[in-house]
Amino acid sequence: MKLTLRVWRQKNADADGTMSTYEVDGISPDMSFLEMLDTLNEELILKGEDPVAFDHDCREGICGACSLVINGDAHGPERTTTCQLHMRSFRDGDTIDIEPWRAAAFPVIKDLVVDRSAFDRIIQAGGYITAPTGSAPEAHATPVPKPDADLAFEHAECIGCGACVAACPNGAAMLFTSAKVNHLNVLPQGAPERETRVLDMVAQMDEEGFGGCTLTGECATACPKGIPLMSITSMNKEWLRATRKVKR
Repeated sequence: MKLTLRVWRQKNADADGTMSTYEVDGISPDMSFLEMLDTLNEELILKGEDPVAFDHDCREGICGACSLVINGDAHGPERTTTCQLHMRSFRDGDTIDIEPWRAAAFPVIKDLVVDRSAFDRIIQAGGYITAPTGSAPEAHATPVPKPDADLAFEHAECIGCGACVAACPNGAAMLFTSAKVNHLNVLPQGAPERETRVLDMVAQMDEEGFGGCTLTGECATACPKGIPLMSITSMNKEWLRATRKVKR
């Protein structure tokens, strides 16, 4: 395959960025999208040019590090992570636009790499449970109804990639935050911080500068792990419940 790549290049956080055009040839349909970028970078290095900076780690769709807007879609045309997107999703001769996540709370560091530490600070605000130190408790010591366990697992699948923010026209982080709130709040182990968790995490989310949610649904459509839009509704209910309890 021969492809034309239009890639966002930005030297650093303070520099102005621009789209640069590159031609790549000999791309196998079985390559992953990141392997295709590796090929481009090998060619750039041989020419003495600066390679394109992009995030990656496990390349197995687990870590959430890969984060690219491909032809206007977060992670590209398939509902998967960028690292699990293969070049057979494109055609020979295609022009592909490659950009970083676009959100005020995700400033560009260099090229396609953005700072997603805002997500870390939301987790630090309440995405944990109180647990005594010492040996692990017996696995069946705290019974959890299967519907609650299934719901918790569904939300725990969130890998924090940020596709929900990138896809949202408002740059909202509600789907990410709701997944992190709900997967703990439905479990008995998360009960001690149930109210403070949702209040603190939502407050931190707002402080980070993410946009407001208008339930357009683009976040759930782009999510590679299928976190449902109803997760946001559940978190809103938790927030109202906690607010009323605090006012009492």
